[in-house]
Amino acid sequence: MHGLFKWSSKWWPGVVPLVILWAFAAWNSTSPLESDLAARTTASLKDTVLDKTKIAVAGRDITFSADAFSEDGRRSAVASVEAVPGVRLVNDETRLVPEARPFVWSAERDVVRVTLGGSTPLPAIKARLLDVARASLNGVDVVDQMGLARGAPPRFDAAAALLIDQIGKLKDGKIAISDTQVSLSGMARDLGGREAIAAALKNLPEGFSVAANEIKAPPYIFQAYKDPVAVTLTLTGYVPDNNVHAALVQAAGRKFFNEKVVDNLKASVGAPSGFATAVIPALGALSRLSTGTLVVSDREVKLSGDALYEAAAGQIRAGLTKDIPKGWQTKPEISVKPAAAPVDATVCQQLFSDLLAKGKIRFESGRAVIDPDSAGLLDRLIETALRCPTATIEIAGHTDTDGDDGFNQALSEKRAQAVADYLVKAGLPADRFKAMGYGSLQPVASNDTDEGKAQNRRIEFVVR
Repeated sequence: MHGLFKWSSKWWPGVVPLVILWAFAAWNSTSPLESDLAARTTASLKDTVLDKTKIAVAGRDITFSADAFSEDGRRSAVASVEAVPGVRLVNDETRLVPEARPFVWSAERDVVRVTLGGSTPLPAIKARLLDVARASLNGVDVVDQMGLARGAPPRFDAAAALLIDQIGKLKDGKIAISDTQVSLSGMARDLGGREAIAAALKNLPEGFSVAANEIKAPPYIFQAYKDPVAVTLTLTGYVPDNNVHAALVQAAGRKFFNEKVVDNLKASVGAPSGFATAVIPALGALSRLSTGTLVVSDREVKLSGDALYEAAAGQIRAGLTKDIPKGWQTKPEISVKPAAAPVDATVCQQLFSDLLAKGKIRFESGRAVIDPDSAGLLDRLIETALRCPTATIEIAGHTDTDGDDGFNQALSEKRAQAVADYLVKAGLPADRFKAMGYGSLQPVASNDTDEGKAQNRRIEFVVR
């Protein structure tokens, strides 16, 4: 027995290197086999749609895990792995992607980014929606928070792609799909954007419908700025159509006798009801200011600036409220321009002549009713009269030769008196003015042409 022990103690240390050599040989013989099986198993799945695919090989046994998007797809993938030559056993750890009920997807825009969230049914559709967003949003940062889920309605991808195109028309907001119901909220980026989105929604795939559309239009803004230094009236913003555009520019030309009209208006949908009816009298109010700004935003009219004298400020405030259509709001912020320095009678006459050379006091045809378009010019004449408080002023009315001489004489007198009454109503003393009518007796141009007749129909201020 003792001899046997001595003999065994001599050979067992040699077993250790043999085991190591055996393990090394076994590893070198199975490693290429496992790599080959892994490559062929992966290749067998190239036409299947899976997510989170993992393949582990131990000898000829395969552990296969993945998320599948349908039961048929899952079974087909497992069968493909089992059919790989050399595979002995497949440990199936596949599962179905969770089903979303309801199936919700969304695109949300803030100031700096668009976030795509919710669920998509396939990785390829997810990638496509990201591509559509990046292509249509012109460099806006696109954040992907979309997950994968089963349960998408038919034609989901077409509906989502169409809605991504609409998110580009928003300044901010959210568009979402819940099963086949579409909801929208937010603010359109441009005027007409709300209407463009509504038109696009008519092309949603069959089966989809709009459950809520709360897209708001940006404020519909019209602005006019009277600049006394540049002697301009600048019109900016929007008008509803070309006809209103032309009417507003023509009205501005009549009311602003001295200023050059700079027309930067653009036509766009979305104007509130009564737009032109509100803007035209508001332009008349602006014409009476020394300098000022008119802002029409939706149904609000805001007028700010300096009236030429104290009584004018009150008249402008009251007139703005009276002339604006019902349902509109007015915000007059009218101050009074500091009084200009007094001048002598000679300078006063020159100032009157300069003003009346640039504009004419207009009347209704054949009547002594002053046209409201002349309010801006009349306020300038009143401001000048205030600068020469001791001067007596003759207001002279003249007509052309059309019609009866007696009628023309009477009309010229009545028109001169209407102007004198306007000045007295503004707070000037009545004894400073003398209304005189000269009919057609003092023409300044030929009465043989329409242009000459227009020049002869006039009011003159003569400082006595």
